[in-house]
Amino acid sequence: MSDNNKPEDSVPASTLADDGNSPALRLLHFLRVLILGPPRDPLSPDTRQHITLVAFLAWVGLGADGLSSSCYGPEESFRALLPLTDPALFLAVATALTVFIIATAYNQVIELFPNGGGGYKVATRLLGRHVGLVSGSALVVDYMLTIAISIAAGVDALFSFLPHTWYSYALTVKLVLLAALLVMNLRGVKESIRILLPLFLGFVLTHTFMIIYGVGRHAGHLFGVVHSSFGQFSSMTHEFGWVGAMAIILRAYALGGGTYTGIEAVSNSVNVLKEPRVSTGKWTMFYMALSLSFTAGGIILLYLLWHVHPVPGETLNAVVFSKILSSWQFAGFNAGHMVMVVTMLLEAALLFVAANTGYLGGPAVLANMAVDHWLPHRFSQLSDRLVTKNGILLMGVAAFVVLLATAGRVDLLVVLYSINVFLTFTLTLLGLCAYWWRHRNSEPGWVWRLPLSLMGLMVTASILVVTLMEKFDQGGWVTTLVTGSLIGLCLLVSRHYEKVHRQLESLDEVLGSLPAPEKLADAPKLAEGDPAAVFFVSSYRGIGIHTLLNSQRLFPGRFRNFVFLTVGEVDTAGFRGDETIEQLQHNADDQIKNYVNFCNVHGLAATGYVGFGTDPVEVAMRLADRTLQRFPGSVFFAGTLVFRRENWATRLLHNHTALAIQRKLHLRGVPLVIMPMLVEGRSPGSPVEPPRGAGGGTTAPSAGAILP
Repeated sequence: MSDNNKPEDSVPASTLADDGNSPALRLLHFLRVLILGPPRDPLSPDTRQHITLVAFLAWVGLGADGLSSSCYGPEESFRALLPLTDPALFLAVATALTVFIIATAYNQVIELFPNGGGGYKVATRLLGRHVGLVSGSALVVDYMLTIAISIAAGVDALFSFLPHTWYSYALTVKLVLLAALLVMNLRGVKESIRILLPLFLGFVLTHTFMIIYGVGRHAGHLFGVVHSSFGQFSSMTHEFGWVGAMAIILRAYALGGGTYTGIEAVSNSVNVLKEPRVSTGKWTMFYMALSLSFTAGGIILLYLLWHVHPVPGETLNAVVFSKILSSWQFAGFNAGHMVMVVTMLLEAALLFVAANTGYLGGPAVLANMAVDHWLPHRFSQLSDRLVTKNGILLMGVAAFVVLLATAGRVDLLVVLYSINVFLTFTLTLLGLCAYWWRHRNSEPGWVWRLPLSLMGLMVTASILVVTLMEKFDQGGWVTTLVTGSLIGLCLLVSRHYEKVHRQLESLDEVLGSLPAPEKLADAPKLAEGDPAAVFFVSSYRGIGIHTLLNSQRLFPGRFRNFVFLTVGEVDTAGFRGDETIEQLQHNADDQIKNYVNFCNVHGLAATGYVGFGTDPVEVAMRLADRTLQRFPGSVFFAGTLVFRRENWATRLLHNHTALAIQRKLHLRGVPLVIMPMLVEGRSPGSPVEPPRGAGGGTTAPSAGAILP
């Protein structure tokens, strides 16, 4: 460290020999690595390359939610028409078209927001912060229900060909599978997708075969189906009138809205796609739209061609596949039944893959909302596997509660699911309409993009209204209540953060009365081997200066060296590409330089270290270890917020990193002085004077730097 004004390089990701050497802790560490995998270095150039998804894998991980909805969406539409099923042909055509309309509209979201965020970012940026809150809350509930409904429908598909007496174990199986998927996602995004890839491909191949083979065997009946569809619709118009007939069909169309629920996932998670993200996202959307429109429309057509009627304890897909394969008898062996069992197993497996989408998309929305201060900041933190661990755990626990509360009933979950999905769709497309209208003079493509967005808005808004009115008293009020409660909770969280931020800002006013930190040509030299006053700081602000001044007041003349440590926490906002990581490193270096230059200007010898990682406590300990090697006997200083009314809410909303670091340092016999900053009801700032040399005294309030 020849240049005292230059921060040290980022601390390498090594493991400290501290209080984690007991046999029990080593065993826990071994089991953790065995189950979740080894940690990853977020600064390694190979890391992002390893975890990003090409279009094909993104189709599996994100498009599975949309494709899996063909297992229950078409069935809901078809059942809504019973006993008049012939007009379902119109539903098959409308379903395929609607998929492409919504998917094409959402390609615009990928273009406008290539860092992800989907409906939440669109509503926030284009319609306002509070509209974004509504969209984000709906998405969080939606993804939680994605996990619940996909697992519930998958298990129901499994039990369709098992003895009916076994169904009493269905709920237990659902909960076990929920936990298994949670652990898989804690290991990482790509790992979970690779495990589920064979199941996804098996579904695509078997269902493509079933549709082509089933339609082909009854191809001669296609003309009759078309004729009877128009004939029955004509009879409906005579009996109910045009308005009544259209209302019946539109109701069935709207109640099958669950078919389109997975389209949002791609635009929401563009940040995990391989570069170029926009192109990868569009290809992923195309794969999903093509596979979903073909599968959903084809299954409705199979229902018509094979004259399917509900059978207790079986899904309509199981019924129609059994009919298609009923003639597969070879030497007394029922090969058709075996093929049907395999097909239904793969259908159930795809639903489990789709549940994985909730574990991908839900935490991403939680992280975006946490960055915007709607939710506790811990939801934007990454684990050492570079996944949003807290978000994954929350989604899993929430889905567990939903499955228990609804007993895993798919018909009820579909209702809860569809309302929030189409609320987000509607707000997103409304935002796109507003955007293209405002940019009609600067964007040449607005001429066709605005009508496309408007068409999608009309479709999604109508489905939302019909579903809400039709199913409100059948469970729709539950999702409305849950989403509204989440919105209210987010408003309280945001209000708390704003209040704390206002009180912290008053401390920054001290910077206005101090000389600007300028680099000196002849800076004071460090006393190698002597103790130092070591400060954990974040950004260059008044809180950090107060900590420095307090150390001078409490220990006058004690220190000749001053060291500043900054932990650059890599969270979801920072880990979005190499350029973002470089900017994070550059900003951290600048903050340290300001502190070092400030000390030098006032005659204090200073230096600084910068470390990066996903766990601020672990990185802070590595920085401390490096500092103690150079300046043995140092005393560390940190700050923490102290609330007059401490409770579980304040502990959840603030990380208390300083206390965790203090415990680790104390176990090693190293002192750390925590300087409290009282918030809520006390003015946190007062005039201060700059330090006067290494032994100068100052007056300052007891405030400390807030760790990341």
